Amino acid sequence: MDVSIEKIKDLRSSTGAGMLDCKNALQEANGDVEKAVEILRKKGAIKAAKKAGRVTNEGIVYSYIHHNEKIGVLLLLGCETDFVARTDDFHDLAKKISLQIASMNPKWISQEDVPEDVVEKEKEIYMEELKNTNKPDNIKEKIVENKLEKFYSENCLLEQEYVFGEGEKIKDLISRMIAKVGENITVDKFTRYAIGQ
Repeated sequence: MDVSIEKIKDLRSSTGAGMLDCKNALQEANGDVEKAVEILRKKGAIKAAKKAGRVTNEGIVYSYIHHNEKIGVLLLLGCETDFVARTDDFHDLAKKISLQIASMNPKWISQEDVPEDVVEKEKEIYMEELKNTNKPDNIKEKIVENKLEKFYSENCLLEQEYVFGEGEKIKDLISRMIAKVGENITVDKFTRYAIGQ
């Protein structure tokens, strides 16, 4: 179902959740705003959005070495207090994120981190692919937008589908943890090392 940008903006302003989260919730709820709010609450997106501006001066540096010793990950996962940083749940989240990085090799943390020139180049490539089609401009723009979303979901850690989850993204795992511990949690940095790459 297609949802209007106005409805997405309204839901975003009333909940503080991200644009993509609002869009997905509205699509899942078939445009029903109250149901979309309920979906966002269940995913912890509203609580996470309210905590998002808070500073994360604590956390851990988590290391993961794959069993074949050919891939390794260093992850800096931030939170607000040392108390949360020392919990098993926080370490388990760090492990899951590190496994994701090792498996899926994301280039950036979030779509905001993708350089503007890379985004423009991708758009240019997609438009070139559509150049000789008879589709109207508004349809071409929609196709480009969808291809960009796919690009983000493949290259941005937070937008990637969790390798051991069913349709759940990394940002959903983090949102659930934020809702559980009541603190902001951020992926601050990561580095993936691989033999032969």
